[in-house]
Amino acid sequence: MQLSSAGLYCPAGEFHIDPWKKVPLAVVTHAHSDHARSGMGRYIGSASGEALLRKRVGQGIDLTALPFGKSLKVGDVSLSLHPAGHVLGSAQVRIEHKGEVVVVTGDHNATHSHSAAEAFEPVRCDLLITESTFGLPVYQWPSQESVIEEIHGWWKRNQEVGRTSILPCYPLGKTQRILAALDANIGPIALVGPGRAFLPHYKEAGVELPTCLDLTEKTVPELKGQGLVLVSFAGQEPALLKRLQPLSHGAASGWLQVRGVRRSRDFDRGFVLSDHSDWQGLLRCVRESGATRVGVTHGQTEVFARYLREVVGVDSFPVPTHFESSGD
Repeated sequence: MQLSSAGLYCPAGEFHIDPWKKVPLAVVTHAHSDHARSGMGRYIGSASGEALLRKRVGQGIDLTALPFGKSLKVGDVSLSLHPAGHVLGSAQVRIEHKGEVVVVTGDHNATHSHSAAEAFEPVRCDLLITESTFGLPVYQWPSQESVIEEIHGWWKRNQEVGRTSILPCYPLGKTQRILAALDANIGPIALVGPGRAFLPHYKEAGVELPTCLDLTEKTVPELKGQGLVLVSFAGQEPALLKRLQPLSHGAASGWLQVRGVRRSRDFDRGFVLSDHSDWQGLLRCVRESGATRVGVTHGQTEVFARYLREVVGVDSFPVPTHFESSGD
């Protein structure tokens, strides 16, 4: 693997992985906008993430949709994709060439398994290139079950005093993960914003999701004081939200593991929930790969690489990227 001006490049296969510039052939790990970009000559992505990728970059793209675990000859390398656990269809890229195996994880979640994404699968390799968004020991996630119970408890307490619960969620991944875990018997659920456009693809993949109301003049009376409204992170809040007052605003993010971050944000209740690996998940990914060399990218690169060298005893080094560590 090499680092080119467009990103990670495999010369033996003549392809880039999650390139940030236009290239002839892009292997895309998942459909988040910082990894999946339009304008590539051809694409390779996971079969289960095909609909999401086409939704993101264009229905008419030249895309080879590869089932997880199936090998494809690309140039002089054997390429296969394996579940990363981040969002539906998110993939780790396995590249084998002349007896050496390289794995590029993309964003991954080796900490929690849940119904809205395929469970992370460790992939053995010689060289691992892993993300490190939350590559500090302070980031250690509580169980998803306990966090969802906290959300349920907050929602019920708001109902008792007539407040409508508002929970912002990233449109692709976080929204569907929370929806799939919610108890719809507590009250009405609404979804506002671009996250709704991805719901049919999750349902087609067999993810069970509760009925989600639109926020309209007709549904305001049903939602006011009783509902939980998931709002996607995009654009301005719709004017109808004011009709649901009084409101209680929540937040769900891995960054909320740090107490100072919770104090500095403008919301009533924070929930520690991330689609990325926490510290233990990152270590699991490295340990179960069996890699003797580890490149660290996208996040706390210097800290995590140094820990791997000095404590774990693995040859490790930072890999520069244009991606920002903005994942939540």
